[in-house]
Amino acid sequence: MKITSADFVVSAVAPNQYPTDGLPEIALVGRSNVGKSSLINKMLNRKALARTSSRPGKTQTLNYFRINDALYFVDFPGYGYAKVSKALKAQWGKMIETYLTKREQLQFVIQLVDIRHPPSKDDIAMYEWCKQIGLPTVVVATKGDKIARGRWQQHSKVIRQALGLRDGDTLLVFSSETGQGREELWAEIHNRLALKGEA
Repeated sequence: MKITSADFVVSAVAPNQYPTDGLPEIALVGRSNVGKSSLINKMLNRKALARTSSRPGKTQTLNYFRINDALYFVDFPGYGYAKVSKALKAQWGKMIETYLTKREQLQFVIQLVDIRHPPSKDDIAMYEWCKQIGLPTVVVATKGDKIARGRWQQHSKVIRQALGLRDGDTLLVFSSETGQGREELWAEIHNRLALKGEA
């Protein structure tokens, strides 16, 4: 997909702060440090539009990125970070639940997992939650450059089985270093949103 414009729009914590232009939205979820910001930057051909941080738990809001004035990426706070306070975790949980269950513009979820490790309890719980509320999910196995290509299939199988991947949900291998999976993920987004004329 050719990126003609990509802008950070707003950090939202409540529905009254969400954009009102009605464009389709895709939520990006995953553990802290799984590479959400790096994936966003690579997908949008921007070096630092989404801020990467070595400090897990830094993203504490729903961060909206408008792409080609056609859709939004909505970057979620990373889950599974122990040092975040219980009160903040509870606040995040409510914010995320409200968005996932009530946001009409949400089309599907991109869930990031680290290809090097089996999915965590939090990864499995997140995927199960999406299944329960009927949200289509594209699972992206990040850090593909960190293991040999010959091991991708084996590691992907572990992820697929641990999550209990539904028929119709896709699993892609991605690397923000090499760009592996970028075109495949854009094709998946294009097909799911039927963005005619955007490819």
